[in-house]
Amino acid sequence: MTAARQAFTRESADARRADLIEATAAVLAEQGLAGTNVRAICAKAGVSPGLLRHYFAGIDDLVAATYQATSNRMDAIFAGAVEAASSDPRARLTAYLTASFRPPVTDPELLGAWTAFWALARSDARMARIHADSYAGYRERLGELLVACGARDAERLAIMLTAMVDGLWLELSLDAESFGAEAAVEMVERAVEALLAR
Repeated sequence: MTAARQAFTRESADARRADLIEATAAVLAEQGLAGTNVRAICAKAGVSPGLLRHYFAGIDDLVAATYQATSNRMDAIFAGAVEAASSDPRARLTAYLTASFRPPVTDPELLGAWTAFWALARSDARMARIHADSYAGYRERLGELLVACGARDAERLAIMLTAMVDGLWLELSLDAESFGAEAAVEMVERAVEALLAR
């Protein structure tokens, strides 16, 4: 097989896997865990059930891959927000924290998939590991940004701010009219100001 053919085949396989992952996230968001099955995912992706089994060991494997892919996507969004900010450490910290209150993170479809992942993390060891790794990575990057701002006890502050951001994101995702994204940004900015002043 030529190098060009191998590259095309690999790209096609990666594209098929990505399509199945995207379809799984959409089905989780629309139908929840109870409605997420091989048939629904394959119908969403426009493929046969046999193709799913060709690329994934089963639905559990596919859902885990979807959680990992979604976590990676969120990491890239947060990193992009920091890179787009000025070089000021406080601006970079604020950008990282408040990216959760803007599209695409506030997409209602993401909420549906994310709450399904959270539910599975309580009962499935592989999903729990993905969850733990994802949150540890988020808090570690947040801790680095806090240290750059001169924070003491950055690890504890990262836990507190992560919980605050998650709570505000959840409320905004459930009801965007409740207080609005700009109010969420202001709340986080005030919390950061108070915590860094200590």
